[in-house]
Amino acid sequence: LRSCSPGRARRTNASRRACLIARFGDIYAEERLDAETLLRTYISDMEMVQRIIYIAAVESFHAAKMAYRQFKVRVRETLSLGHSGPESLEDTVLDYIVRHEDLYDVQASVNEVIRSMNINPKISFPPEIDFIVISTLIRELCRMAFSMQTLSPPLDIAFGIDGELFSETKYHRSFDSDFTAALVAYHVWPALMENDIVVVKGEAVTKR
Repeated sequence: LRSCSPGRARRTNASRRACLIARFGDIYAEERLDAETLLRTYISDMEMVQRIIYIAAVESFHAAKMAYRQFKVRVRETLSLGHSGPESLEDTVLDYIVRHEDLYDVQASVNEVIRSMNINPKISFPPEIDFIVISTLIRELCRMAFSMQTLSPPLDIAFGIDGELFSETKYHRSFDSDFTAALVAYHVWPALMENDIVVVKGEAVTKR
């Protein structure tokens, strides 16, 4: 194992948090739109395109969180053999992960996301094309979501379901929404949360 700098994770928590929140906004504004443009060359139905991207975001967070938990277990097992302090083992583990996030096997998470999307009943794709076409978006989401798990408290996305009551605090309405409708028809982008508090609003479509 490489050496680690004690206390690094806690010292840098606020700056890393700010960078990751900004990155969440950048992915929404850039990689998401690139993926949307790419998908529109294969799929004419805009709703399906937006559903695919939303599910990619949800699955990316799920895969990255699973990978983080497994990575943390392995690091803890290794560092516990020679740990003597003065920092707690938990702090030492977190410092190591923050310093060596490049060891995260992001491609394994990308593959897991694509596998999950292939069996998701809410989305479909022309059989000659694969969800791998939006792997750039998925990879960036996984990297960001993994890094968000190193924060204290970690950042996560809101759980959204079709037909839920629209929340002004959680989502912006898409421009093509029925602004008088009370229910979410489908989600375009997830809301970013910290301890059940909305940090960045997501986007949803409301229809009657």
